[in-house]
Amino acid sequence: MGIWSTTAAAACLAIIASIWFVVDLQRGLPDTEAIQRIGEMRQSTAVFDADDQLAFTIFEEQRIPVALDHISPNLIHAVLAVEDQRFYDHHGFDLARIVKAALTNLRHGRVVQGGSTITQQLARQSFLTPDKTIRRKLQELILAARIEGEYSKDRILELYLNKVYFGDGLYGAEASARGYFGRHASEVSVSEAALLAGLVKSPSTYAPTVNPTRAKARRNVVLQAMLDTGAIDPTTWTTARRSDVVLHDTLRAQEPHGQYFKEQVRRELVDRFGWQRVYQGGLRVFSTMALPMQIAAEEAIAASLKSVEERRRKFKKLNQDDVLQAALIALEPQTGHVWAMVGGRDFNESRFNRAVQARRQPGSAFKPFVYATALEAGYTPVTVIDHLNDPVSTVQGAWTPEDEHSSAGAMTMRTALRTSSNRAAVRMLQQVGIARTVQYAKQLGVGDVPSVPSLALGSGEVTLDSMTAAYAAFANHGLVPKPLLIRRVEDQDGRLLFENHETTTRAISDVTAFLMSTMMADVINAGTGARARRLGFTLPAAGKTGTTNDFNDAWFVGYTPHLAAGVWVGFDQPHTI
Repeated sequence: MGIWSTTAAAACLAIIASIWFVVDLQRGLPDTEAIQRIGEMRQSTAVFDADDQLAFTIFEEQRIPVALDHISPNLIHAVLAVEDQRFYDHHGFDLARIVKAALTNLRHGRVVQGGSTITQQLARQSFLTPDKTIRRKLQELILAARIEGEYSKDRILELYLNKVYFGDGLYGAEASARGYFGRHASEVSVSEAALLAGLVKSPSTYAPTVNPTRAKARRNVVLQAMLDTGAIDPTTWTTARRSDVVLHDTLRAQEPHGQYFKEQVRRELVDRFGWQRVYQGGLRVFSTMALPMQIAAEEAIAASLKSVEERRRKFKKLNQDDVLQAALIALEPQTGHVWAMVGGRDFNESRFNRAVQARRQPGSAFKPFVYATALEAGYTPVTVIDHLNDPVSTVQGAWTPEDEHSSAGAMTMRTALRTSSNRAAVRMLQQVGIARTVQYAKQLGVGDVPSVPSLALGSGEVTLDSMTAAYAAFANHGLVPKPLLIRRVEDQDGRLLFENHETTTRAISDVTAFLMSTMMADVINAGTGARARRLGFTLPAAGKTGTTNDFNDAWFVGYTPHLAAGVWVGFDQPHTI
């Protein structure tokens, strides 16, 4: 009786322990609702250019979900052959494969073969840690069985092929096909499909971008598995084995261009939608960037910096840390759509965007705002500004601005702007009033500037984008556009989330804008900006150059009826160019 009592007690304890173990295993596992949301994946945000062509992606995981019928049978057969040959026969786990893998690993004394089915891998990718423990493996089996109870085999395979990591930051069949071969997942060849399927086991080990020889060897292992399972015939096997690995990335091909533009768009998106939605939510962002203009802008900046540096080397030895920078922004005056943006010479070396973040003195490029204020006050382009040789009274005492362009004692406003006379600009500022000029500068959008006589010479610090938008007002009948980089944002299903409405603000009259345009056209045709004509630029245009004391900053801001552009050149730590 005692023996039977002991045995019964032990059996009860064993049953209780087993129940507790099973309950404990399931503690923390996702519920049915979570399993039903397994298709919710982290998706890349796609940023399109002005022509609605894909320009950038922003992502935590580079993924483009596609339906199973948009994935090549070649890739499906390759993955099944090497990862789970009995996928359509088992119910989540393959006992025969588990036993075979265990015996193989025992024979080698280490893990050389996995026993996880595609469903188990999907469970692990979606819900579990990669820890190689018995507990985690048992949880994986439980989840696999539950997933099989919720989804069809085709849906499980589709989810897996969209979730699995193929290396090089590429998740899922579509992103990896585009990132490695420049084609859609529906178009990959047998050889390409085998290479992709071979990456699943260890993306870093078999990465074709790092070790093409090892990747090719792994591809051939997959091809052999496809032959053994009857997925391909011997002729196809032979042809595929002989083919070279040819990589072509079209997914990120355009990304070397417009990196400052992309970063500014990213900042605005995160501010509006939050980091998680931008990096994981699959937003569709339609930007204003005109890719051909963006590429041309970057090439022009690079060529100009090279030319300036070559000239500087003739006169002085350059310090290695003495890095000349430049910025450019081009926008449409009527809408504010930013077509091109360059924030520096190399985004990889410095992400500081000098087109929107740097505040620098504009020098003579500020003078048009003084003369626009004068026109608003009733002056005309032929108004004579006299007493130019008389000192100007300041709180520091009498001041006579240096004036390298003219020594005349009087000149018209038109001539003063064309020759960029410092004395005339300061005198006109005194006549129309510093406070009034500061107010018009604010209306034009350049921000807060100091109320001092040297304001006429651009002593206040401004940003390049605000200066360019202010000049755009002269091309846009006195209306200042708000610079826009984003037209609209949609969710992954095409629902509109945000639309940027083009806004303009009246800053000056249409008449003043017209007269200023005629005066600044003189600058381009025969003034300080005439070099543009000598270089072959023939379009009707207006604009103004600007340099600061000791030639620390060089500016040009100009416009045609349909384009306003600003350029700045200088050093981050101001000193003579």
